[in-house]
Amino acid sequence: PMRPLLLCGHERALTRVRFNRDGDLLLTAAKDNRPCLWRADTGERIGTYSAHSGALWDLDVSWDSEFLLTAGTDSTVYLWRLTSGEPLFSFTHDGPVRSVMFSEGDTSFASVSDPLRRGSSVVSIFDLNKDDVTAQTAEPRLVLDQFEGQLVGAYWTALNATILTAGKDGYLRQWDPETGEPVGEPVAAHAAEIKALSFNKDKTLFITGSADHTAKLFDAETLECLKTYQTDRPVNAVAIHPTKNHVFVGGGQEAMSVTTTAGRVGKFECRIFHKVFMTELGRIKGHFGPINALDIAPDGMSYASGAEDGFTRLHHFDEAYLEGPDTNPTLRS
Repeated sequence: PMRPLLLCGHERALTRVRFNRDGDLLLTAAKDNRPCLWRADTGERIGTYSAHSGALWDLDVSWDSEFLLTAGTDSTVYLWRLTSGEPLFSFTHDGPVRSVMFSEGDTSFASVSDPLRRGSSVVSIFDLNKDDVTAQTAEPRLVLDQFEGQLVGAYWTALNATILTAGKDGYLRQWDPETGEPVGEPVAAHAAEIKALSFNKDKTLFITGSADHTAKLFDAETLECLKTYQTDRPVNAVAIHPTKNHVFVGGGQEAMSVTTTAGRVGKFECRIFHKVFMTELGRIKGHFGPINALDIAPDGMSYASGAEDGFTRLHHFDEAYLEGPDTNPTLRS
């Protein structure tokens, strides 16, 4: 059976878990101020990154695993050398930074911040000078500030063709990363706040999770909704399996509205749906609070979930799941 590794590196709720592209490293961010780096096979902690003075919302790893970006409520994005833990540069924003993402090729990044005294989010695009940090500029190349209300994240689409934004109003919008002009029409994706968005490996599809209790699969080029996965609670985290026709969905009620339950195993589960048929195939229990973050390793052999309970659970799939049929997987947790 699958026995998860319990990673205890944070004192507060997890906000992001992310494998690097090679799948040998796992990074976690939480509402404490120190992101952690772990070995993805053993769950051994390699180290932490110390510079932020507030909670962290997001992090991203460069293609070659040389560099790390972290975003926090201290209104700062830090660029780190991933292997040494050395902070190379800090990008100051006008308010808490909610999301950060390297462009393809790692030559720039996009961030979402919520400027104080302003009721709406701002997307900033910064060019990176990783080879010579002394020549790095702290000013963004482009600022998108024509939003009403708050955004959850800004994401580069395939080949950096557009920047996709997901809003608390439930809408998806696309923008030209050179001019900042809108591309196409806004898409009403969800009836409530979008809580999470995750691409598949080649960025042809992406999945969204929402407070409206659904996750939805979209064509990344046309923004057409292809599939809807129905649950009975807010969806905070989503992931598309790279090798099987499965999507992983995590969530749960807000921490405030959770009644304390007895029992050894937490009742907050990760649900697995068939990507095409939209049927629920299984659940993996374990967390004692809503799941806030999910990521599946690039080889599809393991996945990590981070929750409100402060724990990251690292699951290595057993052969029964990996070699079994997509329609009726064997999940022994």
